[in-house]
Amino acid sequence: MARIKPQALLQQSKKKKGPSRISPTTIFLGSLILLLAVFFLYSTYRQWSLRSKLQAQKGASGYEVDQAFADSNKADLPGYAIFSTPKGLITVELFKDISPGVVFKFIDLCQKGHFKGMRFRRVIKNYVIQAGDVNDLHAEDWTLRGKHSSKLDTSLKHEAFMLGTSKAKYVDKGFELFITTAPIPDLSEKLIVFGRVVKGEDVVQEIEEVDTDEHYQPKSDIGIDGVTLQHQI
Repeated sequence: MARIKPQALLQQSKKKKGPSRISPTTIFLGSLILLLAVFFLYSTYRQWSLRSKLQAQKGASGYEVDQAFADSNKADLPGYAIFSTPKGLITVELFKDISPGVVFKFIDLCQKGHFKGMRFRRVIKNYVIQAGDVNDLHAEDWTLRGKHSSKLDTSLKHEAFMLGTSKAKYVDKGFELFITTAPIPDLSEKLIVFGRVVKGEDVVQEIEEVDTDEHYQPKSDIGIDGVTLQHQI
């Protein structure tokens, strides 16, 4: 048998170890992964770009801008807020479909800690409890209108244990919280209702029973210790 020269062996070895061709399947999968990554980055950029643009326009259109952004994201918003108070927990169902813009702003403020430590500034028995700024609410006028009105609107907005915020404050980039403790016929002129108490009505009633002065301000401090957001309860 003829012996193979070393040079021939070397050439055969190089042929065997040469680079293998990349299969079409590998090329396709790699291209698909690259396209998905580019699409994800682009979508993220568009979302944050839109959010920045909308926030920049808030001063001009206020509530409408908030609602336009929240409408596209309301499915991802938490559906419940749990208020921790010295009297116990108050669980509120948020009206994502009815008031998505207000709910979005409320959730954003919760995440920023806006309500942590907020005091209940005014408590009106058989009417409403308010957390936030006390200066711009004329409690006596509200009380008279609420107690002596003979035409009770039975719509959802006027039931007891509804959560709302002041329309005037909301437009001015403020945010107060009101929880009704009785059916109120005329608050739709003053409040944007965006939730309902589903657990902890007894806690609301305990807060309603605290001692107040002649201006309906609690004599002892009571407020919101914190807010927890949840998708389900």
